[in-house]
Amino acid sequence: MKLKELKATLALHPDAIARLILPDGDEIPGHFHITEVGHITKRFIDCGGKIHEPTDTCLLQTWIGDDDDHRLKAGTFAKILQLGDKVLPHDDMEVEVEYDCCVVAQYPIASAHFTGTHFDLQLGAKRTACLARERRQSEGSCCGSSGEAERAACC
Repeated sequence: MKLKELKATLALHPDAIARLILPDGDEIPGHFHITEVGHITKRFIDCGGKIHEPTDTCLLQTWIGDDDDHRLKAGTFAKILQLGDKVLPHDDMEVEVEYDCCVVAQYPIASAHFTGTHFDLQLGAKRTACLARERRQSEGSCCGSSGEAERAACC
């Protein structure tokens, strides 16, 4: 979900309580806080040598405090995002949620919808992949190919 879409959706029902739903259907504990709004730019080269265009992401860091009664309303969530305007270059970027549960993981926001008194953000899953694989396969070699030199050029 793009940041501009999230902002517009939050503005529709400012009194709704935000819930973050993990890809497996579990919820991030309801007393979460949004403690950071960050701008991440990813610049990289893949294992096949291709340089990819930079991508910008808005990263929302969550933190679980010991104030079990805390609940974040959509209006307050929107105000926190508005503070982020000071560090975010634009609002046409994808939004991800960072959550610390044994390890720190990042989840893209897949969708948002209101369910009565709640504003649910459905989080999606991120996966790793060899970006050079398809390019190399079309050329007849890549990860897992039989030749050591071919594997070294890809991975």
